[in-house]
Amino acid sequence: MPPGGYHGQALRVDLATGATEMRPLANDVLRQFVGGVGLGTYLLMESSPAGVEPLAPEAAFVVALSPLVGSPLTTSAKFAVVAKSPLTNRITDALASDRFAIELKHAGLDALIVTGIAPTWSVLIVEDGAARLEDASDLLGLSSAEAETQMQARYGSSYRWFGIGPAGEALVRFATVSGDNRHAGRGGLGAVMGSKRLKGILARGTRPTPVADPAAVLALAKDLSRRSLGEGTAKYRELGTVANVLVLNRLGALPTRNFQAGSFEGAEAISGEAFHATPGAIRKHCAACTIGCEHVFKSRDGRSVRLEYEGVFALGSLCGIADREALLAAAAACDDLGLDVISAGGTAAFAMEARERGLLPEAPEFGDASGLLALLGQIAARTGVGDLLAEGSRRAAEALGGEAPSFACHVKGMELPGYEPRALKAMALGLAVGTRGADHNRSGAYEEDFRPGADRHAADEAKGPAAARTEDRAALLDSLILCKFLRGVFTDLEAEAATMLSAVTGWDVDAQELATTARRIVTLKKLFNVRAGWTRAEDTLPPRFLEESIPGPAMGPSAGHAVSLSKAQLDRMIRGYYRARGWNDDGSVPRARAIDLGLGGLA
Repeated sequence: MPPGGYHGQALRVDLATGATEMRPLANDVLRQFVGGVGLGTYLLMESSPAGVEPLAPEAAFVVALSPLVGSPLTTSAKFAVVAKSPLTNRITDALASDRFAIELKHAGLDALIVTGIAPTWSVLIVEDGAARLEDASDLLGLSSAEAETQMQARYGSSYRWFGIGPAGEALVRFATVSGDNRHAGRGGLGAVMGSKRLKGILARGTRPTPVADPAAVLALAKDLSRRSLGEGTAKYRELGTVANVLVLNRLGALPTRNFQAGSFEGAEAISGEAFHATPGAIRKHCAACTIGCEHVFKSRDGRSVRLEYEGVFALGSLCGIADREALLAAAAACDDLGLDVISAGGTAAFAMEARERGLLPEAPEFGDASGLLALLGQIAARTGVGDLLAEGSRRAAEALGGEAPSFACHVKGMELPGYEPRALKAMALGLAVGTRGADHNRSGAYEEDFRPGADRHAADEAKGPAAARTEDRAALLDSLILCKFLRGVFTDLEAEAATMLSAVTGWDVDAQELATTARRIVTLKKLFNVRAGWTRAEDTLPPRFLEESIPGPAMGPSAGHAVSLSKAQLDRMIRGYYRARGWNDDGSVPRARAIDLGLGGLA
């Protein structure tokens, strides 16, 4: 019998033949990797041949759930998507919140593993342990939201959708997968689906997933819901993540014009406060969530657009655009086309600087809002200069040659999120060593930079253990799966997570076990990348950040002083990180360390 919260099985689907196979999941595997990103990484490692190309038929696309899905625990209606990234050629994973997670769980699954290429464009329908392919030729060219509407009209609203837009069909290397206007965004998972001629997945089920101690789970859920409405989540409820714009601008850490500066003269105009001052702003909730962090704004043409800080930074300050209406239009375009907003903005900003340097005259200038909107359409359709930029900034820079690679702002091929690394040294480390590439969601090292009393300008080895701790916390939350906006609610994440997991599963889990589980998951991601060809040279930042300084903020200790980061400083922090992980000085994982973590057979 599987533990509480699990069905103990994953469904494998070969799209080329339509064949399906139910694969039992051993209890010790479930306990070692929990679910979500942890279980998804394990299944990807097991299902993908070493050296496989991300868009090859043999490349696996994994959707993984957790034992908390379907429980009354707030924010637990989430799923993870894991694959080898066509943008980075390394592992990528992304999370989304939706009733799709609940329906896939009700279908009797803990995970779905998809390989092969469908003979024609198709939709995969998963229902009560079975799967079938249906023709999707009439959905081509539609946004994921439009396709979702059509499929629910055809099959009923009890079926939940997760699919791709035009960018995924065109194999844009940073295409997203979306459902219910929420996106599994980073790393090009939409291109992986597109390469399989899979427009989307519909899920529905009727199979319950009992928990070990229903009364204890309900009591824990009530307590967590109450605490989720406290001070720890107030920022997200009141302004949402768009509140970060003015905070980071004051710190000189708001990336501007392709990271040529850390503050933006137009920050006030595109701040969270400015957006909330416009009529029609509302707050919404993800499925099974009490927090309600989603802030939706009305454009002048009446469209409701969900906006987060990363979209404001990537399409705003990074591209030199301070027009709220233009930002809403660009964010809506990314949603409709199925483009990762961070990589779309980062690649567009690279193109704008390339134009400024005379390398790409077809690109728009910094500040050209209409040019940006047109460029997003070109990227999604792979027309004109968009065909080059659909490859992402790293490949575009390599194709342009000359000085272009020096100002392509990516790590391992993934464009940087909205944190200026020269002003936030722990975050600089987190971005450099991240297995997914430049990443703020799997690291969260900025938590160390913003910790009371911390020196965010110090680049010392102590940043290494701090960055590792934030990665471990993220790995645990992403495997349970719970929203990271709860992290300020927990007094002791590992201990409280152990209590929840024990009540759901019936296992006798403690904090120490879950701390080891988190380290195991982070290390397994690293082992996947090593198998894919990772080298120590990849754990770095682009030349711009190690060779150029930026002006400090207008106020504070660094006011009036240039802010910089040297290669020696970054290497010092990386050494501290490797040692905190128990890895070798070259970043490789010692076999003894892998065995200690129960990964000897996968190393």
